[in-house]
Amino acid sequence: MNSTRRTYAVSLIAAVILSLICVAVDAQVKTNSSTSSGQATTQTQVERGEVVSVNGNDLVVKMEDGSLRHFTNVPESARVTVDGQELGIHDLKPGMKLQRTITTTTVPKTITTVQTVTGTVWHVSPPNYVTLRLEDNSTQRFKIPAGQKFTVNGQQTDAFGLREGMKISATKIVEVPSTVVEQQRKVTGTMPPPPTPPAPDQPMLIAVLVAPAPTPAPAAAPAPAASEQPKTLPQTGSSIPLLGLLGALVLATGLMLRAARLIRRA
Repeated sequence: MNSTRRTYAVSLIAAVILSLICVAVDAQVKTNSSTSSGQATTQTQVERGEVVSVNGNDLVVKMEDGSLRHFTNVPESARVTVDGQELGIHDLKPGMKLQRTITTTTVPKTITTVQTVTGTVWHVSPPNYVTLRLEDNSTQRFKIPAGQKFTVNGQQTDAFGLREGMKISATKIVEVPSTVVEQQRKVTGTMPPPPTPPAPDQPMLIAVLVAPAPTPAPAAAPAPAASEQPKTLPQTGSSIPLLGLLGALVLATGLMLRAARLIRRA
């Protein structure tokens, strides 16, 4: 149990000492970073089209070249400026004209990192490594970059000119280029034009529905008085005897004419 505690205490002390050494070493190597920006370039792209259909969050637009573009899952936060008002996807209507302007700004930047170290040469293995004793009497091994120069008593030398006991200072400069690209998108639109009114001299067809007037019912004639009712004569004979008499006369006339013809021939 005691040995375990001693081992734990020694490990803790070693960790503390190591952290202090690392802090001291970091304190001896000074690092400064700076960023410089170049001239920015701007590109503008304009796309125009007409709304064909809106179904939920899906939008179909006919572009200027006649192609159809389908925008799926348009976010609710997307906005279109129409006549000074901010409209969402559900406010768009077929026939509306849309214009999207994309502005891309590119800024070249250079990140420069400068590391400076000062110490006394403890050991050197040119051209790759050098071990320095720093101001806090700690030692640190550094990898020598290709072409690295050291300042010794105000004069420049390389790794092969270093000797033990020399007090030197070295500066390492690293430049990393980068590019920052920013995009801004703005969508504007116009309402579809109103329908064209008819020409002034063009007749307009107006349908008028006229309901027929109701036909008045005929007034009932007053019933005649009993004294004014017409008298009906009684039926006393039939027309059949008269027809028989006419037939007999016709027959007799025919016989007389035939007899007259026979006498003339004799």
